[in-house]
Amino acid sequence: MELIDKLTILSNSAKYDAACTSSGSDRPGHTVPAGICHSFTADGRCISLLKVLMSNDCVYDCKYCVNSASSDVQRATFTPDELAELTVQFYRRNYIEGLFLSSGVVISPDYTMELMINSIYTLRHTSNFWGYIHAKAIPGAAPELVYRLGLLVDRLSVNIEMPSEKSLALLAPNKTKEAILAPMRQIRNELTENTEALALYKNAPAFAPAGQATQMIIGATEETDYKIITLASALYEKYSLKRVFYSAYIPVMENSLLPAVASPPPLLREHRLYQADFLMRQYEFSSDEILSEETPNFNPYLDPKCNWAINNMHFFPVDVNKASKRDLLRVPGIGPTGAKRIVVARREGRLGLDELKRIGIVLKRAKYFILTKDNTTGLRLDKDLTLRSLIDPKIYAFGAEQLSFFDDTKPNAALPYMTGRGSNLINDAVEEAVLCLKSTL
Repeated sequence: MELIDKLTILSNSAKYDAACTSSGSDRPGHTVPAGICHSFTADGRCISLLKVLMSNDCVYDCKYCVNSASSDVQRATFTPDELAELTVQFYRRNYIEGLFLSSGVVISPDYTMELMINSIYTLRHTSNFWGYIHAKAIPGAAPELVYRLGLLVDRLSVNIEMPSEKSLALLAPNKTKEAILAPMRQIRNELTENTEALALYKNAPAFAPAGQATQMIIGATEETDYKIITLASALYEKYSLKRVFYSAYIPVMENSLLPAVASPPPLLREHRLYQADFLMRQYEFSSDEILSEETPNFNPYLDPKCNWAINNMHFFPVDVNKASKRDLLRVPGIGPTGAKRIVVARREGRLGLDELKRIGIVLKRAKYFILTKDNTTGLRLDKDLTLRSLIDPKIYAFGAEQLSFFDDTKPNAALPYMTGRGSNLINDAVEEAVLCLKSTL
């Protein structure tokens, strides 16, 4: 098989792995759309990565996976030299700045990890490539192989796959909870030991310096959003993860255990999970604050922070000239950067709406929840107007067909309403959204 054919097969096979910011690109003028994804470095730079599988010839039969053993797809496997050559050639042409490597399970987890290690070793020490590499460890592989891989890559991941052990046993019978958590614990411990070693010896070898991450598929099973973010919160706490990635289930396989193939991917739900995840990582929210057993799923019309604010009106208004950073982060329209700027700016004098606008606060949202030097009593607005102002316009980017409040004729007309061009149809839709929201408060 020609190398370009392998690249096409194995880049397409990798596109459902969500542990990158985006998978593939079809923008006009993009030189090599297949197999290119984007990620962010620790200093905030956006970089392009070659995103491929080592092999899609998998012995596991995960019901949701396009590369499962029972799937009728064309199979291919890179040799270490082929993968190294491809990566270097893409890098020299300035298509990429690094590599994202995962794999189906070829023969066994240990055999697959050996293939990946040999490929990355060749890339590092023969081809002298020292760009960013993110690799997926294979659950069930020997600990010494996980350690060797960690010494070669910048970030190491182990996919948790499903939000519960029951779902994992149902849809991925070849994988077990312990096989997944064992390498995650090992990576956490190795990272801790490596940090101590580097503090003592500056030339000590670095183990996965960009940390570890994981991915779970959402929408293939019936776990609630509360269950998912509670699990994510526990993973952050127990395994010191840098990121949990959420992958909306895409119906690429037919199976009686899976949702109907005709169902659309739950992209809006994925979006809400990422928003909630960011609240936990950057805004000091706990999972129990965002959702609860009584309200276990996200509100499709409000982002999680606005939804919390509407349901906790007793917390507001917040005085921006006195409130702690933690309290400021609870205000819609104020993020971590904005909160820091407020704390610094108010040392020079009391802040009003004009000063807040100049330092980048989103007053369109924040004004309903704050006190300032020129507004000492808060805005006395009825709940209807507040709800209308907080409805998330991004829901229309995901297709309103996911939401039961609309019929099939409404999604495409939603955007003109939000951009001010007017639409009676969407005015009716927003009215219905407000009524639905009010009924839940």
